[in-house]
Amino acid sequence: MEILPSIDQRGYTRMNTNELRQAFLVDGLFQAGAVVLKYWETDRTVMGGVVPGAEKLPIGCPKELASTFFNERRELGIINLGEAGSVEVDGTAYVMQNLDCLYVGRGVRSVVFASANPTAPAQFFLLSYPAHTAYPTTHASIAQTTPVELGNQQQVNARSLYKFIHTAGIKSCQLVMGITAIKPGSAFNTMPAHTHLRRSEIYLYFNIPASAAVFHFAGRPDETRNIMVHDRQAVLSPPWSVHCGAGTAAYSFVWGMGGENQEFADMDSFPIPTFR
Repeated sequence: MEILPSIDQRGYTRMNTNELRQAFLVDGLFQAGAVVLKYWETDRTVMGGVVPGAEKLPIGCPKELASTFFNERRELGIINLGEAGSVEVDGTAYVMQNLDCLYVGRGVRSVVFASANPTAPAQFFLLSYPAHTAYPTTHASIAQTTPVELGNQQQVNARSLYKFIHTAGIKSCQLVMGITAIKPGSAFNTMPAHTHLRRSEIYLYFNIPASAAVFHFAGRPDETRNIMVHDRQAVLSPPWSVHCGAGTAAYSFVWGMGGENQEFADMDSFPIPTFR
């Protein structure tokens, strides 16, 4: 499991483009027939991708966690970005259609991933944080989740927000997780942007056409940088950094947070005229 070091504000200001991409951009999560896990030092985050083929894939337990099984002291959020599949949790199988979410609580000993059709595999995105207590494994279907409609076409930021794991939805210790889908004709997400010192965040961008890209804006509000992102790449957002983006075509992203609280509206917003 690759270790992704935390970057402070002073180090960030001295980075060139390649250094910024190495520090904040995560690529290669989705490998056919493999479980790929990465450990971000900020908030002890584990993120990953699982793409089962003909064989089922257990999550395993990397030595870096120093535990006997993955969920011994952790909770886990899973969203399927691919075709139909399933996740078997301590012997119970949960069918996962495209964009369905599954929460797996602390204490679960076995998590195994499968694709319904190996030639059209599921692609599971994983996000995990330490957990202080156990909440039940819970499935949420995208088809039964009512989105919050945000923004408008005049401001080029019309989007649908799907909340899965949050205080009024699936219960967790610190994990908050969902999906935002940008509507055709819009470009911006989360603008005006914000920070939240109480938790870090990860954006996993998907449904980006091969000919398109998203310009993700990061850094302090008074000294922003942009990171060009392509399909199924993730961006790490420390608590001190803004996180927003604009695409050259419509796109979607998984957002996930962990830290001191779970209040979705706990944000320190910055009006657009204050950005630099």
